[in-house]
Amino acid sequence: MSGVVSVAVASTATCAILAFAEFVSANWRRAEKFREFVNLLGKHMYLDMLAQIKNAQAVKKERVKVVYTNLDFAVAELLAKHNFVESAAKKGRMPKRVIEIKLRYQDGHGVINGVRIVSKPSRRVYVGYQDLKPVRQGFGLGVISTPKGILTTMEARKGKVGGQLLFEIW
Repeated sequence: MSGVVSVAVASTATCAILAFAEFVSANWRRAEKFREFVNLLGKHMYLDMLAQIKNAQAVKKERVKVVYTNLDFAVAELLAKHNFVESAAKKGRMPKRVIEIKLRYQDGHGVINGVRIVSKPSRRVYVGYQDLKPVRQGFGLGVISTPKGILTTMEARKGKVGGQLLFEIW
């Protein structure tokens, strides 16, 4: 009788192991199918987007594609509005939606000369509207996340709203 019980327990354990292996295999296949989403967990997307734009300008690429998030798209539209990039457009459907950013060049050099990340995952910087100053004496752009959305520092100062200072670009 004890032999029957041990066989039943062994077959149950085997089934559990097979079920777990199937689960892991399915997750691995999904990760391989959507490789661009593998490392997104826990990242600040606008940091990755800014690095990709800066690197693409360094090698004189015409366009760059970034994984779509609402924050990235708002930042890309803001950069396009202030002539740091030509345009930003949503392409594709979910879950493979991307932002296609057309880069801007002037005299053969990229328009973006530098980026300074102010808020990082380890240290967030919040400022009131009185503390917002011009970036590079007005030649740069500060980007701030406010309750009214993603704004430049000068727009936030005029609207009298503060928030998290994300980055400065010039």
